[in-house]
Amino acid sequence: MTRVAILGAAGRMGRALIQTLAAEPQASLAAALDRAGAADLGRDASALAGLPESGVLLGADLPAALPGVDVVIDFTRPDGTMAALQACLRQRKALVIGTTGLDAEQKAAIAEAAKTIPVCFSANYSVGVNVCLRLLRIAAQTLGEGYDVEIVEAHHRHKVDAPSGTALRMGEAVADALGRKLEDCAIYGREGHTGARDGNTIGFATVRGGDVVGDHTVMFLGEGERVEISHKASSRTNFARGALRAAVWLAGRPAGLYDMQDVLGLK
Repeated sequence: MTRVAILGAAGRMGRALIQTLAAEPQASLAAALDRAGAADLGRDASALAGLPESGVLLGADLPAALPGVDVVIDFTRPDGTMAALQACLRQRKALVIGTTGLDAEQKAAIAEAAKTIPVCFSANYSVGVNVCLRLLRIAAQTLGEGYDVEIVEAHHRHKVDAPSGTALRMGEAVADALGRKLEDCAIYGREGHTGARDGNTIGFATVRGGDVVGDHTVMFLGEGERVEISHKASSRTNFARGALRAAVWLAGRPAGLYDMQDVLGLK
């Protein structure tokens, strides 16, 4: 039985993780944590998620909770993730990271920590999205250079980073398959007189509003035809299921930097 700690447990994704974990036979909720000063500290974490009480109270001291934990799942903010990374590193605990908006320095810190502890770091834990990433590579390699690539993503009004981590990961998958680097060919906005489209670029468009959980579409636009690969999430449950699958898979693994493609055997 994999003992799991959930960070950001009082948030939307945290509650979805707790709800999903309650039905997971291979894992149990060992700790639930949120930021210091959070309004719900001290309350039963399962009750916060609309479930019967489990006796696991919402706390704020991750280092104190870690001795009874096998794997930590973190879907918070970059600063919280960095603090969790250091705590897990000190106590040699596995870490599943679903946080987006991390900068290059923070990603480098994750890669360095993964030399000591097992870390699963993925832009999206949905099984469907990860199948799409595989399909995108196949599509890009097969269609080749004669198709323009555009990526459109939509999320709820509360999302604070753009483009989404999933959209960027999709762009990376396409760019890599085409022998390009995303940082050299990405276009994140168009306005005014832009001139004709450069066929070597990958365009991104971002939509924010309402309660959209997450929609992503990658378009390969050629002469006379268009190929679209889309994923639309209607609830956070699929992300939670994938993250828990990753946590169970990660427990007991040797140190290393893994992602959901490793978990699903898609590499």
